[in-house]
Amino acid sequence: MTSPASVRIEYGEVFTKRWVVDLILDLCDYKPDRDLTQLRLVEPSVGSGAFLGPILDRLLSAKDKHAGDVPWLALRDSIRCWDLQPDHVKTAQALAAGKLVDAGCPENDAHDLARSWIHVGDFLLTRHERSADLVVGNPPYIRIEDLPEELLAAYRANCPTMGGRADVFIGFYEHGLDSLMPDGRLAFICADRWMRNAYGKKLRGKIADGPFSVDTVLTMHDAEAFETEVSAYPAVTVLRRGKQGPVATGLTTDIFRPEDAERFSTWAEASQVGDSLRLQSVTAARLPHWHEGDSSWPEGSPATLAWLEKLEDTLPVLEDKDTGTKISIGIATGADAVYIRHKDELPKVEDDRLIPLAMTADVTTGEFRWGGKFLVSPWRPDGLVELAFYKQLSAYFKSHEGQLRGRNVAKRSDRWWRTIDRLNFDLLERPMLVLADLRARMQPVLVPKEYYPHHNLYYVISDRWDLEALGGLLLSEVIERQVAAYCVKMRGGTLRFQAQYLRRVRCPHPDDIDVDVLSDLASAFRNGDRKAATTAALRAYDLDSLPE
Repeated sequence: MTSPASVRIEYGEVFTKRWVVDLILDLCDYKPDRDLTQLRLVEPSVGSGAFLGPILDRLLSAKDKHAGDVPWLALRDSIRCWDLQPDHVKTAQALAAGKLVDAGCPENDAHDLARSWIHVGDFLLTRHERSADLVVGNPPYIRIEDLPEELLAAYRANCPTMGGRADVFIGFYEHGLDSLMPDGRLAFICADRWMRNAYGKKLRGKIADGPFSVDTVLTMHDAEAFETEVSAYPAVTVLRRGKQGPVATGLTTDIFRPEDAERFSTWAEASQVGDSLRLQSVTAARLPHWHEGDSSWPEGSPATLAWLEKLEDTLPVLEDKDTGTKISIGIATGADAVYIRHKDELPKVEDDRLIPLAMTADVTTGEFRWGGKFLVSPWRPDGLVELAFYKQLSAYFKSHEGQLRGRNVAKRSDRWWRTIDRLNFDLLERPMLVLADLRARMQPVLVPKEYYPHHNLYYVISDRWDLEALGGLLLSEVIERQVAAYCVKMRGGTLRFQAQYLRRVRCPHPDDIDVDVLSDLASAFRNGDRKAATTAALRAYDLDSLPE
C-alpha cells in the first residue's frame, strides 16, 4: 500500500481548505443565486473532492431555486472532472452520488450522473473543446524530474507552454484556458512562481497575446490555505477568455481567515479602479489594467503594483534610445581558467592581447578596486584574430586546445579559439556603472574606461545621463523597489540585478530632473549614502514617499 507521503510526492497532491474553495468559487461568481444548471464546470484534478463537494452544494442549491422541475439527468453536462487515480475517482463519485441522493435525486440517476461527471483520465492528454464556462481547482505540484521521460515528452508535445523546467501545473493552466468558452473563467490556487520565472514565459505570453484577461490575483504565501503545511507560494488567480480589463490584486497575511476571504471577495466584486482595501489580514487594490507581454509579472503589495502601473503609464524605461542608455552583461568566455589570468601569472602573449577586466570581486566594497585580472583576448575590432599572425597567442591557445574545443561554442564553429561573446571595443572607451547579480541591496559602482566587464557583472552606459547622478538613482530605494518587484527572489530575499529586470525600470528623463536634484543624486552616489539617494530620487519622481 502506498503511503500518503509518497502519494503526495508522486501525484503532487495538496488539498485545499473548504473556505479557500468557497473564496475561489465566489470570485468566479459560481453562486446559487445564478442558475448554475446552465453552466459547465471543469475540475481537471478532482482528488478526493475538496473542490467537488462545495461545487455540488452550490449546484444543487441552484437547481432547487431555479430548475426544480428539470429532470436530474439534465445535469449530465454540468460538471466534468478528471483524475489519474482510480481510487480518487471512486471516492469522488461516491461523494457526488451521496450529495445527489440527499438532495432528492433517485439513486440510479445519482450514480449515473456521478459516473458521467467524474472520469479516470489525464487532463493534459485529453482533447478539450471550448465548452467550459468555468475551470477551477488546485493543479498537482509535480516537478518534471519526478516524471517518466516518455510521459514528460507527451506532456510537452501536448502542452507547448511547458518549456524548460516548467512544473506540470503550467500544462493545467494551458489546457484549462483552451477549454474556456467566450467569457469563461479559469480559477486556480497554485504556486505563483510562473508569473516571474523563466519557465512561465510561454504561459504569460499565451495569456497576454491571446484573448485572455487577468481578473484577480490574490497572493496567499503566508495564509493557511491547505490541509497540510507546504511551501508552495500559492496565489489565487482568476483568468478569463476575453479582453483585458481592470484587475483586483490582493496580498494576505498569516491571519487571513474565512471571514477575511468573504470581505475580499465582496470588495473584489464591487470595487472600481483606484479603490483599495486595507485590513490587517489583507490589503488590496483595483488596477486599471494588467501587464503586457511575456516578461515577468511584478510581485508586491497592491499599493506597489498600482504604483508600478502608474510608472509604466507615465515614464520611459531606463534603457532608452533618446538618452542613449544601454543595459547589458559582460563577456562570457566558456573557459575562464584559460582566458582570464591574473597579472602575476600572465601567459606569454602579444601585449595587445591583454585587456584589463572588471570582476565581481573588484566592486564588492562599493568602489572599484581593480584586482589585476586580464582577458587574454582573441578579438580585434574587426573580428576574431587569425592565429597565424599571433604566434605567442597561438601557442598559448593550442596548449589548451582540448579544453577550448570541448565547449559548445567551439563545436558549432571551426574557430575554436573564440570566446562565447564577442568583445565590444567601444566599451573600452567609456566609463560605466556596473552591478553584481545576487545581492541583498542594489549597489552600483562606477568603473572608469579601459576596463571591460566580466559576465558576472551587468553594466549601464549612457550618452545623456551624468553617470554619478544615474548611480545615485540606481542606489536609491525607488529603483531597488522596482527591481525587487520584477525579479525572481532567491532564498533569504536576495535580489537578482539582471539586465532583463533592469530594463523594466522606469525613471524620469534626465532633462526633466531639476539640476539641484541631479547634483544631490551624484553626491549621494559618491558618498554611498542610500538614504540621501532615496530622498533625492523621491524628488526626481515627484513622490512624497514610496508605497507601503
